[in-house]
Amino acid sequence: MTPHHRPKLKVAPSSVKRAKARIKGIMRSGRGRSVAKVIGEMTPFLRGWVTYFRLSQVKNVFEELDQWIRRKLRANLWRQWKRPWTRAKKMIQRGIERGRDWTSGTNGRGPWWNAGASHMNAAVPAKWFAQQGLMSLLAEHQRLASLA
Repeated sequence: MTPHHRPKLKVAPSSVKRAKARIKGIMRSGRGRSVAKVIGEMTPFLRGWVTYFRLSQVKNVFEELDQWIRRKLRANLWRQWKRPWTRAKKMIQRGIERGRDWTSGTNGRGPWWNAGASHMNAAVPAKWFAQQGLMSLLAEHQRLASLA
């Protein structure tokens, strides 16, 4: 419950922590596989989790978890691309302009930093993940709330 004048139901932080741990396990085993396969393995868990918490009235938990999942997937892509040349080439294929691709691909920072950087958000937008089959927790929560 939230501590406001009109309390609302929300997802407990410990539940979010457990969900993140489960998602990390799924993604760790998927480092050598395509993003679509990892998403396919993750979808049943995400669908069940959001259905379980469908009565929650606070939506920011679902938004933040959506963002965190996409960032983890981008970090996995960054690891899979391995070499700076491959990273630059993949970013060009995904619409990043020349010059920016090379500086981004050779910046020397880690996968988590690059996954949150603007060049990866531009190269691998949320729409691309939706095309790969990643369900939005927020959209699914809103759909389930409208049914109730």
